Amino acid sequence: MEKENSELYLRNCQIIRENERLRKKAQRLNQENQALLSELKRKLAAKNAKRKPEFEVDMGSSSVSDQIEANKRQALE
Repeated sequence: MEKENSELYLRNCQIIRENERLRKKAQRLNQENQALLSELKRKLAAKNAKRKPEFEVDMGSSSVSDQIEANKRQALE
């Protein structure tokens, strides 16, 4: 019984580590998706601004490629 408990405990620890790894990956993918969505909205707004000069375009401080590169570096850590 003690051996079985030890095996189950170790398996549980593995599952917890895998869950944490997947949670972090999902978080990075969500950040990347948000950055891509912002870039798409910015481009759409810029395109619409050309048609309507009075429309203001809100430019973000970082580009999508900067955000993606930061996510890739974070994934390698």
